[in-house]
Parts: sequence; structure tokens; C-alpha cells
Amino acid sequence: MIRLRRPGRRAALPYLLLLPALAVELLVHLVPMVVGILMSFKQLTQFTIRDWTTAPAAGTANYRMALDFNAPVGRALLDSFWTTCAFTLLSVGLSWLIGTTAAVLMQDAFRGRALLRAAFLLPYALPVFASVITWSFMFQRDTGLINHVLHDQLHLIGDKPFWLIGDNSFTALLTVSVWRSWPFAFLTLTAGLQNIPRELYEAAALDGAGVWQQIRRITLPSLRPVNQVLVLVLFLWTFNDFNTPFVLFGKAAPKAADLISVHIYQASFVTWNFGAGSAMSVLLLLFLLLVTAGYLFATNRRRGADD
Repeated sequence: MIRLRRPGRRAALPYLLLLPALAVELLVHLVPMVVGILMSFKQLTQFTIRDWTTAPAAGTANYRMALDFNAPVGRALLDSFWTTCAFTLLSVGLSWLIGTTAAVLMQDAFRGRALLRAAFLLPYALPVFASVITWSFMFQRDTGLINHVLHDQLHLIGDKPFWLIGDNSFTALLTVSVWRSWPFAFLTLTAGLQNIPRELYEAAALDGAGVWQQIRRITLPSLRPVNQVLVLVLFLWTFNDFNTPFVLFGKAAPKAADLISVHIYQASFVTWNFGAGSAMSVLLLLFLLLVTAGYLFATNRRRGADD
């Protein structure tokens, strides 16, 4: 005798399958986030961190200290915020530009294209610690490959600069970030280009459209939905990036490369002010939520206007 399944069980099956993923998400992300918010309202130092639940309450003192831009702590946080904004805009813009150029150039078939595509993806596939440590050796003043090529071989610079300290540290950090990020943009945009019919380019060529006109009128408009997601993901990854500056500079990043992720780490684990560090983390979370919500609202509104 064949037993019929109950409709209720079949409807509940997808939710049951999602339960393990939801449980992991709760443990990995939501629980630490809630704990961090609670810690931001406490006076947490090296003396009270052992049992943080019984630490004295601080109210909003940590937030007031972080947002007091006339005081040293708030002013340093604001400088780090503007440095991170400039770094993120440059890194995302250059990564998108290089990734788009490479994806367009790799669109047509030619001998060795598959090998070249695989080579382009190597920076994205390499472990972050191995790749950034390699860059740190290359940026050494006396023994690094960068100064050897620029100074000893090409003679483009007079004196060998220090890349990992001073103002040049921003350029070094930006170089490593773009090198690691643009292959992801290339991979995403290459997948998006596969959905554009070749007939559009053939018809445009018959009408006399040049390469730049085809890119402007066909490629970029067709990639707009992909770019909307890509730019947002790159922005969030870059703004939150901690591994790259930490591995490149260590615990004490130079002022020119003082990203907010490393700044919050120093406030928490170097100066032992975990309450202030937690408050800074919550403020960073709120900022990213506002930027994400505003970006999604603007892009969806523009998409609705185009439709």
C-alpha cells in the first residue's frame, strides 16, 4: 500500500534543510555581534575582561568618547575613517577598472586564453597570508624587488624609498589590495559577459559602431546588474579588510595606512580598552548598514526608473 505524504511535511522540508545553516550563522555571526554590542556599554579593560558580564556599566561613555572628535581618541578614529574611505574608493575603483578591461579583452577566443585566464585568477586563489607576506618582502627598502626594479634597473627613482613606513605605506597597501581584488572583479564580469548575445555586437558592427561605442552602448549597460552587486561586495570587503594591513604592517600600522579595522584592533588589544573598541565596531557596523541600505535603495530606484 502506497502511503501519501502529508502536504504539511513537504512544505516544512525546505525550512528543516535550512536549519543547520541558520544555526551555524547564528553561532558564527549573530551571537558575537550581540556580545560585542553588550560589551560596548561596559568598562572593559585588562582587569575586567576575564568576567566581562560583571564589568561596571559605562552607559554611552564609550560612544561619546569615540565620537568626540575634539579629543585624541575621537580625532584619531576620524582620521582613520577618512583614510579608510579614500583607500576603499581607490581600491574598488581600480579593481573594477582593471577587472572590466581584462574581462573585455578576454571575451574573444584566441590561442592561450584559458591559460591566461587561469593566471589572472592566481592572486585571488592564493592564501592571503602567503601572498601579503611575499609582498612585504618585495617592498623591503634594501633587498626588495620593487626598489631593485625601479631604482637599480629602470632608474625611475633617485633614492630607494621606504614602502612600509611613512606616506608610501598607503601606496603599498593600495597596490596589494588591488592586486588581490581585481581578479574577483574579472571573474564576476567574465561570467556576466557570457550572457550578452554575440548578435548584438555583430549588429552594432554592421551599423558602423566602433569598439568603444560597443562597450559603451552594449557591454556596460548589459553588465549593470552585475556591477551593482560587484561594487557593493568589493566595497564591504575592502572597507572591512583586516588581514592585508595586519600582515603587511603588523600591529602598528603607519598613520598613512591606518585603516579603521586595524585601528579598532589597536584600541581593543593594544591599549586594552575593549569597551571603546566594541563601541567603535558597533559604529562601523551602523555605518556599513547605512551605506548598504542607501546603495540598494538608489540602485533599485534607478532600475525601476529604467524599467
